[in-house]
Amino acid sequence: MRTRRAARTPSVAIIGTGFGGLGMAIRLKQAGLKDIAVFERAGDVGGTWRENTYPGAACDVPSHLYAFSFEAKADWTRRFATQPEILDYLRHCADKYDIRRHIRFNSEVLGAGFDEAAGMWTLALSDGSSHRATVLVSACGQLNRPAIPKIAGIDTFRGEMFHSANWNHDYDLSGQRVAVIGTGASAIQFVPQIAPRVASVTLFQRQPPHVLPKPDYPYRPKTVAAFRTVPGLLSASRIATYWTLEPRALAFTKFPQLMSYIDRRFQLNIGNQIADESLRETLTPKYKIGCKRILLSNDYYKALVRPNVCVVTDGIAEIRPTGLVTRDGRLHEADAIVLGTGFHATDFLAPMEITGRGGQTLNEAWRDGAEAYLGMTVSGFPNLFILYGPNTNLSHNSIVFMLEAQIGYVLQAVDRLQRRPARWLEVRADVQSEFNTGIRERVKATVWDSGCTSWYKTEAGKNTNNWPGFTFAYRSQVRRLRDAAFHFERETTPAVHDNLGRKLSSG
Repeated sequence: MRTRRAARTPSVAIIGTGFGGLGMAIRLKQAGLKDIAVFERAGDVGGTWRENTYPGAACDVPSHLYAFSFEAKADWTRRFATQPEILDYLRHCADKYDIRRHIRFNSEVLGAGFDEAAGMWTLALSDGSSHRATVLVSACGQLNRPAIPKIAGIDTFRGEMFHSANWNHDYDLSGQRVAVIGTGASAIQFVPQIAPRVASVTLFQRQPPHVLPKPDYPYRPKTVAAFRTVPGLLSASRIATYWTLEPRALAFTKFPQLMSYIDRRFQLNIGNQIADESLRETLTPKYKIGCKRILLSNDYYKALVRPNVCVVTDGIAEIRPTGLVTRDGRLHEADAIVLGTGFHATDFLAPMEITGRGGQTLNEAWRDGAEAYLGMTVSGFPNLFILYGPNTNLSHNSIVFMLEAQIGYVLQAVDRLQRRPARWLEVRADVQSEFNTGIRERVKATVWDSGCTSWYKTEAGKNTNNWPGFTFAYRSQVRRLRDAAFHFERETTPAVHDNLGRKLSSG
C-alpha cells in the first residue's frame, strides 16, 4: 500500500465482445480493476465470429497465432480454425475469466458524449438508459457493419435475399437458383459450400480477387496431444508461425517488387485449376497482387468450373422481382440473392455518434477520413481508446497480436489516470498530425497505393485501414505511453490510498 494523490479508481466502459473487447476486459480484471462494464448489442460474445456463420466460414491466419498469448489453445482441430471453433474459444475465454457478469447483452450503444467538467463519458443505450464511465474503449472492429449495395430495385426482389454476415440458415438453398453478388473473402468460402447442392450459382463479379492455395490440414490426434503435453511445443509453433508470416510485410509495405514471387504462385494456382482460357482470363485481376486483400482457398476455383456455376462480369443495372438485370439488358432469374458485398470498413464506430470536447463529433473530426494517434486516440476526445482503429489492419499477420499490443497501451493510460492524478488525458493535436503525416507518406510506398480501389480506402482514396509496417515495430511504438504526447487535465480531489496503479503498471 502506498499513498498518492488520486481522484478515483477509473471506471471503464467497453463496446463489443470480440477479441478486442474480451481481451481488454480480461486484462483490466487481471490488473485489479473492478468497475468494468462491457456493452454487447447481441445476446452472446464473439463479435465477427458470432455474426458470420455462413457455410465454410474460417480464418486465414493459422490458428495457433489466432489466440491470446495469455490463453494459448493447444487443441485446435485444424491448421486454420473454422468459425465454430473460434467462437467456442471466445466463449471459453469469457467464461474462464468471469467476464460475462460484466457484460450487458442486447444493449446497443447508440452514442456517447464527454463531460469535461466531470471527466466522464455518458453512453446512450438502445433501451433508453445511460451509463457513465471514466474511460471509453471501442472494440467494434473494422468489419462489423454489412455493406448493402445501392442497386436500383433491390427492394423489389420477391425471392429470398440476405447478406453473408446475416446468413439465413432457415432458408434451404437446395435446388434453388442462387445469385451471388461479390467475390470477396466471404464469397470464396461459401460459394464452394453451396454450389454442389443448388440448381445454379450465378456469380456477379466486379473485380476478381487473387486466390492462393490455403496450406490447411487437420491436426492428427497425436499432434494435438503433443501440443498439449510437450513443454514449449505450442509456444514454438506460435513463434515459428509469427516469424514465417512477418517478413511478408516487406513485400506489402516497402518493396512491392517482391510481390512478383507471390504473383507467380497465383499464376501457377489458377493455371493448374482453370483450364478454360477465357474463364482464366475472367478470373485474373488486372491490378497488382496485394493491392486488394489476397485470399486463400483450395476449392474456390474448383467450384467455378462446375457446370452449374456461371461467372458474370457485366455490371448489375437493376434488380427486378424475379432476378437481376445486367447492363447488357439480360435478365438473370434467381430464387435467392446472397450478398457477399463486405462491410463499411472505413466507417469506424458508425453508426454511433461520439461527441468529444466542445461538442465536436467524431464524424466531423473524420470528415476527410478516419485517423488516430497510433490508431487508438483522437485529439478532442479525451479518455477514448479505439482498438483495431484507423491504420492498424494487417495483410500479413495476426490482428490478435496487434490487439494485445493496444490493450497493453490502454492499461498504461488507465494507470496514468490513477497515478498522475488526472481527470482525463487527450492526445495532443500536433502529435496526432505528425504521426498521421508519417502514415500517409509510408502508405505511398506500399502495394495498396498502386492504383486499385479497395475496402482499405475511403471513396476519396485515403487508406484509413492498413498499418504500413512490421507488427513488431508497431508493438515497439506502443510498448510505453509517452506522457509528452498527451495533455493531462489535473484532478483536484484529495489523496487516497490505492494500489491499483501498481497492478496496472505491472499488468
